[in-house]
Amino acid sequence: MKKILLLAVIFTQLINSQELALVRKEGQFGYISTSGDFAIQPKYKGAKNFSNGLAAVEENGKWGFINSKGEMVIPANYDNVKYFDSGICVVLKDKIWFYINQKGEKINAPSSDKVYDFEDGIAFIKQAEKVGLINTKMEIVLQPKFDVIKSFENGYARVRIGKNWGIIDKSGKIVVELQYEEIGNYFKNTTWVKNGTAFGLVSNGKFIPIDGVDKIWDFYAQDLTYARKNEKIGFVDLKGNWVIEPKFEKAKAFVKNLAPVCMDKKWGYVNTKGEFVLEPKYNDAEVFSEDGLAPVKDKEWGFVNESGKLVIYTQYEISAGGIFSIFKDDEKGFVKGLARVKSEKKWGFIKTDGKPLANQWYENAEPFRK
Repeated sequence: MKKILLLAVIFTQLINSQELALVRKEGQFGYISTSGDFAIQPKYKGAKNFSNGLAAVEENGKWGFINSKGEMVIPANYDNVKYFDSGICVVLKDKIWFYINQKGEKINAPSSDKVYDFEDGIAFIKQAEKVGLINTKMEIVLQPKFDVIKSFENGYARVRIGKNWGIIDKSGKIVVELQYEEIGNYFKNTTWVKNGTAFGLVSNGKFIPIDGVDKIWDFYAQDLTYARKNEKIGFVDLKGNWVIEPKFEKAKAFVKNLAPVCMDKKWGYVNTKGEFVLEPKYNDAEVFSEDGLAPVKDKEWGFVNESGKLVIYTQYEISAGGIFSIFKDDEKGFVKGLARVKSEKKWGFIKTDGKPLANQWYENAEPFRK
């Protein structure tokens, strides 16, 4: 009996944690599972992506929230709603924005000139044109003192006072002093900066200039990023050393030791030695996914594997996120074995073998979320 109950609990957890994609069919919104079956039939005039296990849906001109079974768990009483994060959502009722929890209960928050969305346990507050931070307990963890705080990425955020940029962690501790004209993301204790007229890296608090560089891009997935010198782009490591000398017109990030680069207005892929794995021949190219496939474009988009072989013919449109998607981590191409694509004015998903998911196409399809 105990085993049966345990299996029932596990099964319920799997259902509740499954990823669902918002789709529109015949003018109505519903949600499909990663098998392509409808988990929630299309019946809503308006709906949004799932987040924290709940999705906003519209009923009679008001918004409420359903769970992954399609049950209305927060009544449709709101004029507008955002997305749940860290168990908290911003909603609008009677022209007032405020926070609710996943039971639909209002949460009192510190005074703020604007109500901001939570992002991984932290939200901004704004008082007298200065920005600070609160946590999910609605405690002020950083008194408002910055002119700007950018969104947190991997626990760190760029901040500005006056014209000077630095970086803080989620406790509000300064990890890169506010003394730079421009600044990048924080990756393995390193960021790129503009210091006066010089560009370079700050690693463990020390500025490392890179001679002649006039632009550096954010680090992404590997210990290399791309930088521009004398109108050409190459790749530098976390110590500011050129790993691949500047020789490309354009470039994008390394993933799985391969990076898209452009020469003579055509895109190909190089390895970390700067050797071409796929000679430039496409009109555009994106970074590889963890599935080992990357989008490439002729007139339309297809996909190549890590050997540079075209394994899914160039016949689709792609985009990072859907019409209603606001998530920062939306990716172009494959995510967990499925890619969101458009074919003949219809949206759907294809598998890594190129076959459409359940052979179904929709008026719109959003990325999978849970």
